[in-house]
Amino acid sequence: MDWLSNLLTMMPVSGQLELRCFYGAPWRVAYDPSEAGHMPYHVVMSGSAVLDDPDGGLPQHLEAGDILLVLRGGAHVLHDGSGRPPAKVRARASLNLTISQNVGKGDRLDMLCGRFIVAPPHDRLLLNHLPPRLIVRPARPGTAAAQSRTAEHLTRLVELMRTESGIDSLGGHAMLNALSAALFALTLRLASESDEAPAGLLALAGHPRLAPALAALFHEPARQWTLPELARLCNMSRATMARHFQEKLGRSASDLLTDIRMTLAANELRKPSTAIAAVAEAVGYQSEAAFQRAFKQHMGLTPARWRRVAALDTRQAGGPQSPV
Repeated sequence: MDWLSNLLTMMPVSGQLELRCFYGAPWRVAYDPSEAGHMPYHVVMSGSAVLDDPDGGLPQHLEAGDILLVLRGGAHVLHDGSGRPPAKVRARASLNLTISQNVGKGDRLDMLCGRFIVAPPHDRLLLNHLPPRLIVRPARPGTAAAQSRTAEHLTRLVELMRTESGIDSLGGHAMLNALSAALFALTLRLASESDEAPAGLLALAGHPRLAPALAALFHEPARQWTLPELARLCNMSRATMARHFQEKLGRSASDLLTDIRMTLAANELRKPSTAIAAVAEAVGYQSEAAFQRAFKQHMGLTPARWRRVAALDTRQAGGPQSPV
């Protein structure tokens, strides 16, 4: 499988479409920080919006078709840019989501809002290698990127979400959530194809000479990869490969490999019948002791403790167990 498919297999991401906003200027919406593993998203279907930078940077303008992912779930504010007090908002529940409207008479906004969800600690792989916020812009007419098949698919997906969110159809809630999960994968795919992909996995994937190393690490994480081996895959010298990897990812190939291995190990430890020594071997450690040290350093818990906590979380999530 390709690297993104491998990533989403080891770390499944679900989606929820929760809100459709119909606002006339002036409007302003402030979002509180999300709980761990929750990543809000916003899709501007018509109109425009302004995203304030919580770190004090310049505001970013969103236009029709733009998709904003808040991958670290931080607090954020969207508004119309006028600076005027926002018009009063009212909400009503439809069959499959909530409709939020205001009484503003100015420029109109139509926006879908939801969230992607990944269970901790698997979100660490995303947090370590993706930016806090990601804005993916569709190909504008007349540009070379307008011919992108991914952009075309993403546009069609968003249009289907718009249609489904506007009707109360049987199975609509389940379908909107499934479409949200697909939105996550397509958005990351399109971002990796952009020349402006931010540092991290997306920039690494978009670098044609480094992509083979990325694919290899995800495809065979248990292999004892060395820097010279990865450099040969990329047709680069060891020093050049290490430098480009650090520039694009912001971390070393070894750091990425460890994050992948620990994510896989956390999955395997959920299986009560699998011995810890077998988990260590499956993710590429030649001794159980080395795996124990690496896992505790990375996760903050020993493998045995992680297994007990994960089992307790599973029982609590599933409710009372039926007697055997």
